[in-house]
Amino acid sequence: MEITYSFDQHPSADQIIELYDAAGLPRPTTDKERIQKMFDHSNLIVTAWHHDRLVGVSRSITDWVWSCYLADLAVHPDYKKGGIGKELVRLTKEKLGEQSMILLLSVPTAMEYYPKIGMIKEDRAFTIFRTK
Repeated sequence: MEITYSFDQHPSADQIIELYDAAGLPRPTTDKERIQKMFDHSNLIVTAWHHDRLVGVSRSITDWVWSCYLADLAVHPDYKKGGIGKELVRLTKEKLGEQSMILLLSVPTAMEYYPKIGMIKEDRAFTIFRTK
């Protein structure tokens, strides 16, 4: 199965919602406008496509020289175990270059995945939760 990766092909809000719901990613998928704004205000997006179907996405916010927050990493369950998530992270890091680190907050169900692709678990993060 041929997967195509892109920095330029941005999905529609409907495609993102379909992927996030299928992947079980806890995002505000009932609020199409909010999903669209999340993508509009991100400055590093990598997508994975099987023909015209969105099967994976890495959405990040970065300053390009120090840190990159990988806000969303999602792969459609029909395409898991094929290396798509790992490739999305690799392409994100490649685009960032050597000066920037990648950080993310994992959903509980993915905690065991990230060390498998070379990420290091940190125990020094702090959060102020959203109210909405």
